Amino acid sequence: MNLEEYFARTGYKGSLENQDLETLTDIFQHHIRAVPFENLSIHCGEKITLELEHVYNKIVQRKRGGWCMENNQLLGWVLKCLGYDASFLGAYVFNPHQNAYATIMTHLLVKVVIDGKAYIVDGGFGVSYQMWQPMELVSGKDQPQAPGVFRFTEKNAIWYLEKMRRKQYIPNQNFSNSDLLEKKECRKVYMFSLEPRTVEDFRFQCAYLQTSPDSLFTKKSICTLQTTDGFRALIGWTLTETTYNYKENMDLVEFITLKDEEVEKTLKEKFNITLERKLVPINVKGFYTI
Repeated sequence: MNLEEYFARTGYKGSLENQDLETLTDIFQHHIRAVPFENLSIHCGEKITLELEHVYNKIVQRKRGGWCMENNQLLGWVLKCLGYDASFLGAYVFNPHQNAYATIMTHLLVKVVIDGKAYIVDGGFGVSYQMWQPMELVSGKDQPQAPGVFRFTEKNAIWYLEKMRRKQYIPNQNFSNSDLLEKKECRKVYMFSLEPRTVEDFRFQCAYLQTSPDSLFTKKSICTLQTTDGFRALIGWTLTETTYNYKENMDLVEFITLKDEEVEKTLKEKFNITLERKLVPINVKGFYTI
């Protein structure tokens, strides 16, 4: 495990001398544009484990992606190695279909403190809710980014993240009512406290999310990657390519339905992923929005 190999994976070639916000942002953006948020292991007969060596081997050496417990654990390790004041937090993800936050803490994220200011660095959410820049941990302040306007609010020591999106232009009207489209312009994302967490706090959740019939991740095969102007996502057989601010205050959302034989080729061409085992795509309706 070494930093040079990690940076070769993400393509980052900038300075490592300063532990400042500018360097953090650059490292972070290279990560989210090189490393997909994906759960494909579940759907090709692999077990997801949280040992850092396994995560490093999977993401850096095998050039795969991972979900939050993998992506953010690796990112946290990199930042600590560089001398950043980085720690883990745990969040409860909002479920729009139940209009409630999850009762299980399933989302791992990173807090970084620079010159006395705290930032949330989350490289493991994917799709349109993936932040592109570290977010200052301050309540009630709009923080505009390319994906939209993010905002934290704090109440009784609990922090809430929400995102406001632009209007959407969908050329393929067959998908205009797709459950893959986010219907609300302002959406809750997750809530969290500032209690420090360790990877050990997520072992049960890691097993549960990849085995439970109630888990989103067993109902959907998901691979998403941020691009320089938006993101792409393959959910089941549906490929989505989103371009942010395609026109003023409007995002372009393009959908294509793939055939079985096109799925693995698309993973290679669009996400730079080559699987070692056969993927069985799945997309149970009514469980995921972008």
